[in-house]
Amino acid sequence: MNEQILVSPADLMGDGVFETLHLRPSGPWLLDQHLDRLARSAALLGLPPPPPVTPPAGQTGVMRIIYTRNLFHVGVTPIPEQVLRERRDGIRVLSAGLGVSAGRQPPWSLSTAKTLSYGTNFAARRWAARHRADDVIWTAIEGQVLEAPTASVVWLAGDELGTVPWEEAGILPGITAAHLLSLAPSVGLRPVQRMITLPELAAADTIWLTSSVRGLAEVVTLDGVNRKRSPWTARFLRLLGF
Repeated sequence: MNEQILVSPADLMGDGVFETLHLRPSGPWLLDQHLDRLARSAALLGLPPPPPVTPPAGQTGVMRIIYTRNLFHVGVTPIPEQVLRERRDGIRVLSAGLGVSAGRQPPWSLSTAKTLSYGTNFAARRWAARHRADDVIWTAIEGQVLEAPTASVVWLAGDELGTVPWEEAGILPGITAAHLLSLAPSVGLRPVQRMITLPELAAADTIWLTSSVRGLAEVVTLDGVNRKRSPWTARFLRLLGF
């Protein structure tokens, strides 16, 4: 039987927030960090603090929390095969301008909140698919790298493991990216958060897109240019528990 979820017109217009977590037999991965981001996103929309969550245990899958003005729902679905394939085989990525200046969004912008308004995000991925790619890396008008539609950008350049600073860029804070960088010193790498241009990113040793369920997916082509596979991908996946 399919579970029915009652929604209001406001819900259908994206007036809500959500979080997606990797559900492991031990419980939801990085649960506290996701709940903190959910509360922060809710506050940006003027929603009350979210209700408590009773996480399921003993399962593996995708746990999704949806919170709107009329609904609070926690559900679990299987991990899509595409996610497993991208984690294993890597992804082909195109760059595309988002048409915004980094960190200069209007005061009402919700770019740093994880809202339900993901129409543009999925449209970008469909555009990539029409051009024989898997995903997109968005750039600002000035040329700085921002994020992907459903992931953060992480790179390795020498001993520098870097990601884009979310507050400076005006993007969603990446939980998986931040966690990975926190582990960098344990494997002899130097964590950094800084703005980076697309040519600088292309010159990095390795590029990944990181997200909660995917973990990290290595960029194997960027704008049609093949990239050499990195031994760090398998090492990082093990480090993250995938």
